[in-house]
Parts: sequence; structure tokens; C-alpha cells
Amino acid sequence: MSTLPGGVAVLRPRPHLSFLLHRRSAVVAVVLLVLLVVVMLVAVCVGQTFISPGEVWRTVHSGGRYDLVVNELRVPRVVLGALVGGALGVAGALIQTVTRNPLASPDVIGVGHGAAAATVLALASGVVRSPGAMPFVSVAGGLMAAAIVYVLAWRRGMHANRFVLIGVGIGVALSAIVQLYLTDSQLEAAEQLKLWLTGSLNGRGWEQAGPLAVVLAVCLPALVWAGRAVRPLGFDDDTAAGLGVRVQRTRLGLTVLGVVLAATATGAAGPIGFVALTAPQLARRITRTPQLPLLGSALTGAVVLVAADLAARTLLPPVEIPVGALTALVGAPYLLWLLGRSNERR
Repeated sequence: MSTLPGGVAVLRPRPHLSFLLHRRSAVVAVVLLVLLVVVMLVAVCVGQTFISPGEVWRTVHSGGRYDLVVNELRVPRVVLGALVGGALGVAGALIQTVTRNPLASPDVIGVGHGAAAATVLALASGVVRSPGAMPFVSVAGGLMAAAIVYVLAWRRGMHANRFVLIGVGIGVALSAIVQLYLTDSQLEAAEQLKLWLTGSLNGRGWEQAGPLAVVLAVCLPALVWAGRAVRPLGFDDDTAAGLGVRVQRTRLGLTVLGVVLAATATGAAGPIGFVALTAPQLARRITRTPQLPLLGSALTGAVVLVAADLAARTLLPPVEIPVGALTALVGAPYLLWLLGRSNERR
């Protein structure tokens, strides 16, 4: 192992294989992982009935009188929240890296709207009834929306500002289509779909967490590649191309990966806004790295969503606030702050 300026270490497990390790990022990742475990434990213990950590440990391993509350309700919900938050955090980091715009995220550029539209249409029409199939429907809708945005934004290359603006327009159009469809639906079905559109972890469990975990495991090799691919994209296109990077192909690969993660997370928990927007920027400010850290973004997104869900179900008992509404309430001022900061720079 050798050390470079800026707190960067070079790991060489093999003669022709090397990895760059940012020491502060590694320390922050460990701290965030510990914080995530603590927040998940608190989320399992706290509720209308408080259960001590020791009792939770015994219930998870051998069951007991709290088996329904712990193993069937709280643990699956907390695990799903961590998976969804991690997927959204990485997806936001990838999209913001590709566009070089902190205002870009899957829920802003239409990917979340495409996934939501496909899922709503599938649920309302009865084409798909299995909860485990919803993530795959959402992936199809998110990929279709992203493909439309990418094609419309392509003008001898993919320009970030055009990509974001067209994505916002496509998202508004898809949102309008969903609202029109809801007006023609029966009252009971429309209410269920509206609840899903707010984004919530209530009533969700292993049936949604399982497919999402499978998708994340399948995408793990691609995420390892993405961790190396995002570094040259921090330079301008000419410099990145001079380093031997196929800029457009790399952007396309990172975009597809981000869309798949965001769309799968949307299918599992509904469209939860602003986590993908805020988590990468928070991780970057904590780690102080020039590029958006993927691992830090994933852990930050997981901590934010699990903590937000805990607050959503405990702030106004016995009323439970949809976590998507709470993240939007917190994330909207952050978006306005980013807009104001962007205008000041200009």
C-alpha cells in the first residue's frame, strides 16, 4: 500500500490490480454503517409498544410473545427501508455524476414518475397482482421513461442541462397521465393507488424486500465497475476521453444502472421523493471527496430513510404519516436552497 496526497491510499492486492482508497471516506463509511445499525435497532424497538433490545434479540432468534410485532411487522419494514434508501442513494449519485448537476435525481428527471406510472397502470388494470412482481414492472416503466428522456436529450452528445429539463417535462407529463387515470378509477381502487403514490413502508415486508435484495445483489458487480467509472467523469469530456474513457458509453451504462436501482426501489415502496436528491450531496459534504461517493451515498440514503420512517410512524400516534410525505416536506426546502445557491454562482 502506498500513500498519495489528499489522504488517498493505493491498494495493490495484485501486481496488475490497484484500488484507490480515500481514508476519510472509509472512516465515514464505518461511522455511517454503525449509525445505520443503531437507527435500525431503535426503529425495531420503538413503536406503540416499546420492546427492549434484549427482548428483540430473543424474539428474532426464538420467537415469543412479540413474534408478530418484531418478526412480521417491524424487522421486514426496517430492512426494506434500509434497502430502498441505499438503492435511492446510489441511484441519485449515479444520475448526478452523469449530469454533473446536483439538482438531478431519478425522481426529478422522470424516472420515478415512469416507474410509478407503470406500477399504477399495472395495479389498476389487474395485469399484475403479485407484490413480488411490482419491482419488475417499475423497472420497465423507469427504463422506458429514461430511454425517452435520453433520446430527446441527445444532440451529438448528451448535454446535462437538456437532459434535466427534458426529464422534468417527461415527469410532469407522466404524472398528469397517472392523475387522469385515477379520475376514471373506482373510488376504492383510486384511494389505494393514491396511498401508494405517497410512498410508504406501511404494510410492506419480505415480499417487497426480497426482490429488491436480489436486484441489488445482481447489480453488485456493476456497482464495483461504477465506483471506478465515476472518477474520470469528474473531469471535462475532453480530459476524460484523453484518459481513455469512452465518455458516452460510460454515461449510458451509469444511467441505466441508476435507473434500474431507482425504479426497483420505487416498485418496492412507492415513489419516495428527495432521498435520491439529498443523500449524495450529504455524503459528499461529509467525506469531502471531489466525486460523489457511492458507498457513502448508499449508507446515507439508508440512514435517512430508516430515520424518516421512524419519525413518520411515531410523531403523531396513532396516525402514521407516509414516509414519502415526510421526506418531501424536508427535501423541498433543500431543493430551493440548491436552486438559490446555483443562481448565486451564476
